[in-house]
Amino acid sequence: MPLILGLDPSLSCTGWGVIRAEGARLVHVANGQVPTDAKAPMAQRLAHLQAALAEVIAAHRPDRAAAEEVFVNKNAQSTLKLAQARGCVLAACGAAGLDVNEHAARLVKKAVVGTGAADKRQVQAMLAVLLPGVKIAGADAADALAVAIADAHLG
Repeated sequence: MPLILGLDPSLSCTGWGVIRAEGARLVHVANGQVPTDAKAPMAQRLAHLQAALAEVIAAHRPDRAAAEEVFVNKNAQSTLKLAQARGCVLAACGAAGLDVNEHAARLVKKAVVGTGAADKRQVQAMLAVLLPGVKIAGADAADALAVAIADAHLG
């Protein structure tokens, strides 16, 4: 019964969600968000993100992690910031010895909702069905739970 940590990397607010896969049954364990201070220097924001995720990993001891693949924005600066945050996410997982599976956003939506063109509302509605009673910390945590669910289905 693997414990899976789903991650939705972002410099402004990284989402995380932990689920347990019990065969076809999924059980919510925890979820949350790691916001960073937009006014803080980049190095401090990245250090905060990595340290916070290291705490999540230490607290929940997942068997593996899954992260949403990076997509390229039209704005090169936004893409660079996302890549730096993603590097912190992957480094926190790597430091803990976790394997990280990467899934495209369309594949995550297809695994959770049934269509890669699903919107955020559809994904969140399906989370309520798949994880009854779950209290989601916010949109980024919902995305991270969806990544964990997709990983449970896709391996």
